[in-house]
Amino acid sequence: MWSLRLVVAVLLSALLVSALVVGMAPQVWGMLNAHEETPISLYEVGGFTGLAERSVVYDVKGRQIGVFQAENSQQALISEIPDHVVDALLAVEDRNFFQHRGVDLRAVGRQVLANVNDGASGGASTITQQVVKNELLATLPRDGRYKLLQMRYAVLLERELSKEQILERWFNTNFYGYNAYGIKAAAEVYFGKDVNDLTIEEGTFLVGLVRAPSAYDPINNRTLSLQRFIVALRRVRDEGHLSLTDEEIVRRAAEVLPSGVRSRPDEPVQRTHFTETVKDYLLNQTTILGATYQERYANLFRGGLRIYTTLDRDVQASADEAVKLLPDNSVNAQAALVTLDNATGAIRAMVGGKPFKAGENEVNLALRRRQTGSSVKMFILAAALEAGVESDDLIDGTLPCTLPNPENPDEPFVIEDGVSEPVGSLRRMTWLSINCAYAKLSQIVGLNRVVDRIYAMSASEWLTPEKHPVYAYASLATGANELSVVDMAAGAQSIANLGVHHEPFFLEKILERDNSTLVWERAVSVEGTEALTRATAAKTVDIMRGVLRSGTARRTPLADDRPAAGKTGTQFKNTNAWFVGFTPQYSTVVWVGDPRGYTPMRGVPEFRDQIVGQWKFARNTVTGATYPAHIWKLHMDKIHESLDIVDWGTKKDDEEWKLLVAPARPVARLYLPGVECVAQVISGTPPAPSTTIAPGKTTTTTIADPATSTTVAGPVVVSVLPTSTTIDPTEKNPFAPVPSIPAGGNIVYDCATGLPKWATPSGVGG
Repeated sequence: MWSLRLVVAVLLSALLVSALVVGMAPQVWGMLNAHEETPISLYEVGGFTGLAERSVVYDVKGRQIGVFQAENSQQALISEIPDHVVDALLAVEDRNFFQHRGVDLRAVGRQVLANVNDGASGGASTITQQVVKNELLATLPRDGRYKLLQMRYAVLLERELSKEQILERWFNTNFYGYNAYGIKAAAEVYFGKDVNDLTIEEGTFLVGLVRAPSAYDPINNRTLSLQRFIVALRRVRDEGHLSLTDEEIVRRAAEVLPSGVRSRPDEPVQRTHFTETVKDYLLNQTTILGATYQERYANLFRGGLRIYTTLDRDVQASADEAVKLLPDNSVNAQAALVTLDNATGAIRAMVGGKPFKAGENEVNLALRRRQTGSSVKMFILAAALEAGVESDDLIDGTLPCTLPNPENPDEPFVIEDGVSEPVGSLRRMTWLSINCAYAKLSQIVGLNRVVDRIYAMSASEWLTPEKHPVYAYASLATGANELSVVDMAAGAQSIANLGVHHEPFFLEKILERDNSTLVWERAVSVEGTEALTRATAAKTVDIMRGVLRSGTARRTPLADDRPAAGKTGTQFKNTNAWFVGFTPQYSTVVWVGDPRGYTPMRGVPEFRDQIVGQWKFARNTVTGATYPAHIWKLHMDKIHESLDIVDWGTKKDDEEWKLLVAPARPVARLYLPGVECVAQVISGTPPAPSTTIAPGKTTTTTIADPATSTTVAGPVVVSVLPTSTTIDPTEKNPFAPVPSIPAGGNIVYDCATGLPKWATPSGVGG
């Protein structure tokens, strides 16, 4: 009897509370709408700002290649969200949404009654109140004032935004679990699709998940998640949006409930060395996104920017595939690659070593500087041709050679190892990459003038004298200086463009989240800057073509006889290997080495099958002609498949090209004053250069020379000429002539050993 009275009392109390709430509704509504004449803006209250949204990175064709996000926050316009997903939200959370003005007092009354009956909590908040909770009240304590503020701000919000805008904010500000903020991110995470492809069942699941993403986690709390999903589906059914029985709902819920997190395969969001380079630039190297780091971070990670880059996803895919030619190995050798569009300098592909992995493979090896080996000779060649040297001018490449050392005059620079080549043309010395010839040539031209050409041909925000000094070492020609893959690609591009240099770049423009309002756009420079004269660059191209035809890279010409030019590079003890190559359309540079240090790549067992077995090299050592050149060929063949075969102008009827590459004077003999002395032949015939093998650990080329005679036809009388001087170190004029004499009627000899035995100075009796 006593228990029956208690039940009756509770019921009467609940009815009284409900009646009070319903009866007082007009008065409460008036309180909430106080000061209606001068409404307070929620933007003035603070905290109610633009929606946080991840920034998206696109390639040059508008395809997504990455995102920047503090959390996975993607914004969807209400027009992108299917109507049936909106219907599901209204059925589950707020069926009177389009009737109330922020607060549903009748729903509050019903909830009070429900609380009295079974002690349940929550459930009376409208969609508008939930938006207020997410954006304004998230940090406030849940005390008696909290609910009143929530109701008050909900009314204000309904005055400032339309119902559609409020719905849009609800979908975009809620957390769905697994770092997904907003229904667009949630659609990707749980169903691997875009929001506009969601079915009504999938939308219902996501709507029902919002109340407690952790508790209703379908992966870790599957039973509870399924129960919540079934309840939500029944509400949608009860509102007339589904025609399913209870049994069908249970079965359908089990089918749709996600079993794992997913992503959309057509929109890659993984971090790469390229996107990390973009991020570092925008955060740390420019004020495009704000004056302070905090501003830049907020704009980049939560500002919903649309960042358009120069990368071409197809060219990048080719590069990623090509570097796989280098197998995993015991010396940790990795490959880096950069491809530039010659017409603009735009970076179309960038491989920074093994795929980016936080805490493991973070360093972008395409930007890291390493010794260049002989690939640096392209700069020396260009500087020499700019100074008036011709392709067929003669120079001595015999080993060993001893040269001055400006850094330490008491310790001459000595080259003992490598390929020895007697006096021959500059063209031939380039094809065979003869160190003694090029070390002499660098000093004949002037080490400082070579350094100036490097800066001019490779100029970029990465390579300036202030940021990275290039030193006028005696060993410059053997690769003592360190340059990056980007630096080398920029230099190659200046040659490929016949002297016109475009600084390499990777950003095109940045737009606001509306994808139309411009934040920043790169100033377009179609003309570029002149790094070399057109004639110099043409002659450089003409010589470097021979590297792929009959020189060190003769195993890797491009398919279909496509015109190309290049230069190999191998550092001492095979610690760095390079290939620098280009066509009229693209310049690509490949580096191979151990990023941890200068590790010799000799006798590596994982390389033997390819280097010795497949490519038929005599020794299992990594040189520029092995992996770098073969990766280069594989990549360049692929990206040129759809391009016309074009040349720089070597057709028989191309008179301009003939004039550009034609020598401007007869063949000269280049010499290094102080090391090589000169004498004029008065009478007799000097012998032709010998082709003997130089001493030490050297090799000679297998390319045959024309037969020459070493017989002296009678006595040779010479007149020793005054000693010349080297180029003044302060000389900046790239066109200042170099020490040389006509090739005919003169001899050049080693100053240290004196005149050859077969030569007699004039005035000496005999």
